[in-house]
Amino acid sequence: MTLRPLHHRLGDRVEEIPFTASDGTELGLCRVAPEDGSTDRPVVLVLHGLTASADMFTLPETRNLVDVLLDAGYEPWLLDWRGSCRLPFNEGRVRYTFDDVALYDIPEAVALIRERIDGRPLLTVAHCIGALCLSLSMAAGLVPGLTGVVAQGVFLTPKMSWKTRARLHFGGELLRSRLVNIPTDFKKVGFWSKPSLIFAEVSLGAECKDPNCQILHNDSWGVGGSLFVHDNLHDTTHDRLAELYGTVPMWILPHLRSIELAHTMMRYNDSDGRYDALPKNALDHAGSFDAPLMLLSGSDNRFWYDSNEICHDVLTRRNPELDVRYVEVPGYGHLDAFIGRNAALDVFGHIVDFLDECLTRPPGRVGAGTGSGAR
Repeated sequence: MTLRPLHHRLGDRVEEIPFTASDGTELGLCRVAPEDGSTDRPVVLVLHGLTASADMFTLPETRNLVDVLLDAGYEPWLLDWRGSCRLPFNEGRVRYTFDDVALYDIPEAVALIRERIDGRPLLTVAHCIGALCLSLSMAAGLVPGLTGVVAQGVFLTPKMSWKTRARLHFGGELLRSRLVNIPTDFKKVGFWSKPSLIFAEVSLGAECKDPNCQILHNDSWGVGGSLFVHDNLHDTTHDRLAELYGTVPMWILPHLRSIELAHTMMRYNDSDGRYDALPKNALDHAGSFDAPLMLLSGSDNRFWYDSNEICHDVLTRRNPELDVRYVEVPGYGHLDAFIGRNAALDVFGHIVDFLDECLTRPPGRVGAGTGSGAR
């Protein structure tokens, strides 16, 4: 399988690494080499969200997360797990759940990286569903020894608005019975197709005339909410939205609904023994986390709302021995925390400061975190 090319301005410093999970799923993994050729830097594994890809961290039109990590002395590794729009799975009929990501994709990527980095510190920056899946991997003890973890948007305690909840639980089944997936690119839909009705619905009241923007910003795939603050995007990024964010597979909705109903990250597969390694409820096993954790969110996140603030409150109350903090960035939504034109100035500094601090700490659990952070 050939991945869609990663869009970047890094030249030949991007090393594509063949990676097939043990269940036979072909994934994408790449290492970005520092310009000075150094091989002794601490490593950061970066995880995207559902329908996104590693592209969101290498935007050529902005100073992106990979640029900032390289300049701060880190070696970025980017995983395209099976929900990536650079892979074909969301657009076909290949079924998966987030259990597969937590059991196979993330732990096996971490193991492969560790084979290559000779004991160097390994940290993780995870976004959205990538962060939810990481929490399940951590709760299962499948990724021990991480030096630090940044989770953006959501981590263990997802919270949606009443409008999104209603559409997800009631409208979701109706959509799933009629559609295999919902595309983001209107050019792939046309006027006379089932998804065109969704594009018509999300256009209602929209200030932006771009249908690809409307389905993400005005009414996320017809389930309510908004994925970014519109004014935070570079014009070029705005024009690339259909490339950056792909098709939503309808078969993933039952797992997403079970997570939302429980308000915690849940294992979905109960009848298949392959998934017994994953706990039923990740939050119940959070006391075993052995990495410092920063929960990051924009103050105007209109998809996951205050999920990470709630997570901070729950974890510090239930597991006061954990090192966990919450950082809120004013004026940002969800996706724009990574793809915003000024994210390098407003957001990434919080990430780098936290990663730097993690490197200075002695190994092992180090006690409770520092509170609620920036607001």
